[in-house]
Amino acid sequence: MPLTATRIHADTATVTVASQTPAVTDWSTRYFGPWWNATPTNVPSPGGIAGGGGLVLADVDPARVDDITTLVTDYGHEETTYAGARTLVARADGVTYAVQPGERIGYQSDRGRLVIVGDDGQAVAVAAARLARELVRGQLLSDGWTVLHASAATLGTDTVLTLGDKGAGKTTSALLLALRGWGLLANDRVFVRPDADGTVRVLPWPSAAALGLGLLDATGLYDRVRERVLAGGQLHPTQHPTVTQALKDGRRTPLWREDGKELKPQFFPDQLASWLGLTLATEARAAGLLFPTMNADASPALVDNDRTLTGADVFDQKTEDRYPDIFGLTPATATGTEALAEHLARLPRRSLVLNHDTHTSGALLAKTAEEITSS
Repeated sequence: MPLTATRIHADTATVTVASQTPAVTDWSTRYFGPWWNATPTNVPSPGGIAGGGGLVLADVDPARVDDITTLVTDYGHEETTYAGARTLVARADGVTYAVQPGERIGYQSDRGRLVIVGDDGQAVAVAAARLARELVRGQLLSDGWTVLHASAATLGTDTVLTLGDKGAGKTTSALLLALRGWGLLANDRVFVRPDADGTVRVLPWPSAAALGLGLLDATGLYDRVRERVLAGGQLHPTQHPTVTQALKDGRRTPLWREDGKELKPQFFPDQLASWLGLTLATEARAAGLLFPTMNADASPALVDNDRTLTGADVFDQKTEDRYPDIFGLTPATATGTEALAEHLARLPRRSLVLNHDTHTSGALLAKTAEEITSS
């Protein structure tokens, strides 16, 4: 079969995904298109990629999975968890080989060129998009960008960054602002970089957006999501099957795993617009910082807090919990984080308490964010 290809651009970073399975490249176009510039392109030549950048070659090839599994098993290998899956990794002559036995996916990485093979087209498409994003991340980090654990909502060319620990309300804050007409730039992570003119540029980190059943119900979005699912619409495949069944059954209360982690509907980036009616933003400059805390028993209010950017807000190889750099795609050390912290420290910042009353919490967020962007 002929190859198809998708070209992905994010600022100066470029990556091409090529495959004999059109669904693989279509997936990358859909996944990255709403937030990054991802378009069909000519197939890379055997000698390389026009314009440089990274390359992901991804296909359904069970025999090649077997070959990589044998190679990794024969070499001395290490075991880790990558994207939530048990992963065996071996290195030989500057090439990294990896296999996820449970998922039947094999990888080969060599100087910015990644080969991904698997038994199932959808699994290959998901893995290809994930590694394409990692290649983009590596290029952006080398160009001075930093990944923050933050959500971002935009008003014009300005954005407020919402930071905090897990469960603090980052995604909720961005969603409530987006429902009030703001642009949604990111729901969990962002790329940021200070520029010479003193501004801090912000780019999105494309990912599936996890929105809890309770949050969907409280914001009035539950019924439209359920209607889509009942009509045959498919949410992101990483979503747990019990969540899909809950939507079909009309259950609105949160679902929890035994380890206390909430199971949530997982939306493709484009579904945030087509299903939820949100406007997605592609770039902005940081105008200020929000530090929310969720407290169901408190009334929404501004609070006194000297919270500023900390090391825990920065994603690096010490804090990355889902995508360890097993393929050596990112710089060994982060650059520019001190300058970034200095720039962000000059911006207005507010700490606030939110509760499950989305109308009152949303009103407080909008008022506070509008004051920040107008200051």
